[in-house]
Amino acid sequence: MTTVQVNAKDAMALRQRTGLGLMDCKNALAENGCDMVKAEAWLREKLKGKMDARSDRPAGHGTIAIFSQPGRAAIIELRSETDFTAKNTEFRALANTLAKHAAEQSGEITMTAPMTAALDEVRIKTGENISFGRGTCLQGGNFAHYIHHDGRLAVLLQFEGELPADSATGICQSVAAAVPTPIAVDESGVSADLMAQKRQEAQDEAKAAGKNEQIAAKMAEGKVRKFLEEVTLLGQVYVKDETKKLKDLLPAGTRVLRFVHMTVGG
Repeated sequence: MTTVQVNAKDAMALRQRTGLGLMDCKNALAENGCDMVKAEAWLREKLKGKMDARSDRPAGHGTIAIFSQPGRAAIIELRSETDFTAKNTEFRALANTLAKHAAEQSGEITMTAPMTAALDEVRIKTGENISFGRGTCLQGGNFAHYIHHDGRLAVLLQFEGELPADSATGICQSVAAAVPTPIAVDESGVSADLMAQKRQEAQDEAKAAGKNEQIAAKMAEGKVRKFLEEVTLLGQVYVKDETKKLKDLLPAGTRVLRFVHMTVGG
């Protein structure tokens, strides 16, 4: 059997092109007659197979990325096995690349061939089960966003009309910090079933305290209003000024259309 002599410079060049280990690159060149193109393709296919076999390993870390342009914006979650990889610049760059591709779609994001190829490349380099978590693309109007410093939490806001940049960012930060996280922009987005449930619970509580039907109904309406303030974006308090509600930040003619609150693994 003939032993193929691999030039050290070729192995190093292949390593620089793929980001893979030097021994892996030497073996690839040896298996492919020192043909750089064939060795790279062989190497990626072989290691991708190994990564596919690891896809059942938990990916509990990751980052959120957002890409926006006039008329559309996308938010995506990219997961990794370790926090170390999640903080890696190449991993973050991949997340931004996927978000940019996602902005070419609409609604719920599905992985395309270019997105899968970009993801596989980083999976191979890191040796981790990196996976696409989820994503969505919004179309129409204007956008603002906020990404927390650790990259694990982000908010994308869609609105129509004019909104100062500091107010738009402030609304996103408020949504990110709010407890509970808002479930709708305003009352119209809260399901009738949930409203009826909260109203009935409040009435039952009032009656149990000895209130008559009329008083119980009034108390229930007050509690429902309080509930809506707590769970709707426009009803919640502004995180930077608790004397204001988020609806107070909207100039006349400006309307929040939708928001997406996303956390890694959430």
